[in-house]
Amino acid sequence: MGAAFLASWPWDNLGFYKYVLYGPLVGKAVASRAWEAASPDRWILLLLLLFGLRALTYQLWSSFSNMLFATRRRRIVRNGVDFEQIDKEWDWDNFLILQALMAATAFYALPPLRHLPLWDARGFAVALLVHVTATEPLFYAAHRAFHASGRLYARYHSLHHSSRVPQPFTAGFSTPLESAVLGAAMALPLATACAAGCGSVALAFAYALAFDTLRAMGYCNVEVFPSAPFQAFPVLRYLIYTPTYHTIHHTKREANFCLFMPLFDLLGGTLDDRSWEMQKQTSAGVDEVPGFVFLAHAVDVMQSLHVPFVLRTFAATPFSVQLFLLPMWPFAFLVMLAMWVWSKTFVISCYNLRGRLHQMWAVPRYGFQYFLPFAKDGINKQIELAILRADKMGVKVLSLAALNKNEALNGGGTLFVNKHPDLRVRVVHGNTLTAAVILNEIPKGTAEVFLTGATSKLGRAIALYLCRKRIRVMMMTLSTERFQKIQREAPPEFQQYLVQVTKYRSAQHCRAWIVGKWLSPREQRWAPPGTHFHQFVVPPIIGFRRDCTYGKLAAMRLPKDVQGLGACEYSLERGVVHACHAGGVVHFLEGYAHHEVGAIDVDRIDVVWEAALRHGLRPA
Repeated sequence: MGAAFLASWPWDNLGFYKYVLYGPLVGKAVASRAWEAASPDRWILLLLLLFGLRALTYQLWSSFSNMLFATRRRRIVRNGVDFEQIDKEWDWDNFLILQALMAATAFYALPPLRHLPLWDARGFAVALLVHVTATEPLFYAAHRAFHASGRLYARYHSLHHSSRVPQPFTAGFSTPLESAVLGAAMALPLATACAAGCGSVALAFAYALAFDTLRAMGYCNVEVFPSAPFQAFPVLRYLIYTPTYHTIHHTKREANFCLFMPLFDLLGGTLDDRSWEMQKQTSAGVDEVPGFVFLAHAVDVMQSLHVPFVLRTFAATPFSVQLFLLPMWPFAFLVMLAMWVWSKTFVISCYNLRGRLHQMWAVPRYGFQYFLPFAKDGINKQIELAILRADKMGVKVLSLAALNKNEALNGGGTLFVNKHPDLRVRVVHGNTLTAAVILNEIPKGTAEVFLTGATSKLGRAIALYLCRKRIRVMMMTLSTERFQKIQREAPPEFQQYLVQVTKYRSAQHCRAWIVGKWLSPREQRWAPPGTHFHQFVVPPIIGFRRDCTYGKLAAMRLPKDVQGLGACEYSLERGVVHACHAGGVVHFLEGYAHHEVGAIDVDRIDVVWEAALRHGLRPA
């Protein structure tokens, strides 16, 4: 059987190039200088502006919907939005392209529409009347028909309902037939006002943007209305729907079909009686307690834009600097300054694993701020408050990311554990699993490795572990005292496997380099051809040598049963998290009762690695 009529978009194969469909309008606007008041084609510029504002409306509601720090207590469907849904809704704005072409066709077919006055108050009354008496019942009838007919639902409307968590972009996720029906119903009030001689530019903008605002609001998955007005004035229940009301339709598909007015569900006998009780419960706000929290921070201004509440689709791909981010940089820079002064730790994303909620919190600080001496106390205060908040909430494990566990900053978390000995939340730096990931990358049979950053927390653990395996470790360190301290920690029979070197040329025969300190291109030249650089340095070193290979930062892939994961962790692939994040997950899943702070316990490296594999985590 062939594809159903108007069940797929004709420009599906164009990808991003679908926006060339706006090209004729843009070209005509430029050719006729449509921005000039005397231009006969000024209507084209207004049309493009309107559809740009419509797209922005949905984007702003999407940003609001994903601001978990502000909305998590009033979320209706508590599940996260996963990569599958994000990918399906990638072309959510297809309906805007279609409606723009429909509008342009109307303007060309009916020349008087090109000369609408700027304002006519009468048109607003006419449009409101037609919307209530025509658009609302027609949409209700069409929507109900798409559900009532098994064939219509299977071929058309089921696509829309395949999104598990309503989002503003879900409103536009539909087939061409449904979008055309919606566009026609939406055009009725405007067409009637124009036919009555009271149409205006202001009416077109006001009605279209109000329509989109109400649609996006209904799909935002956050209850924005308080329950008190609906209790005090019950008639309001039938005049305006709420996000909870519409979400019930997506969970119970035989009820709540209306566009914006539940009155028509009441008249049609399809109103779910639980709608306002559920709305009351949701609007009251309930905070779901996570079992695990990963406490991260922004790397830099550009990377701070890589979060779901800025651009959901961009956050669902590994981070890289893109040209479209450049215009947003000044605003992001101002936000950074504002957060430095006023902000506190906030929630940025979440997912579910084994029936428990996992959240990522962000300390409102950027990478460079961790190296400012005067900022040290303030950063530690932010981390401490986050730990105490997690402890009060009942969080089981909190894992410190990247610079939040810097040894020079807080001793890898020991500062907080020593200051608050009665903490119930387990504070974890996750470096035991990080060390395990790096060590398990080293090929079996390796007899010798070269190690930089040897006196760091990770470097020390890696050196001690390898010497116990009778692997010769050339430790690049300028401090004999520190080298000897690490050497003394090794059992006497293995101390001979730890060798101090002070020059890179000493390792020019070694093809296994473990890098915990930044290497310049000049320093990399000492490595022989075929060398593999294993890394635990942040940021990673630049891959300068074409005759060598470069490992990525230690990371692990989350178990396959993870749910609601829809954001990439920095530059890592989908479903992959940094090893310190994974280490906190293992700590939580295993139910370990100890804090993992300070020096790495070398004896636990294999224990934690085996636990990670047992729980379904895999090397990236």
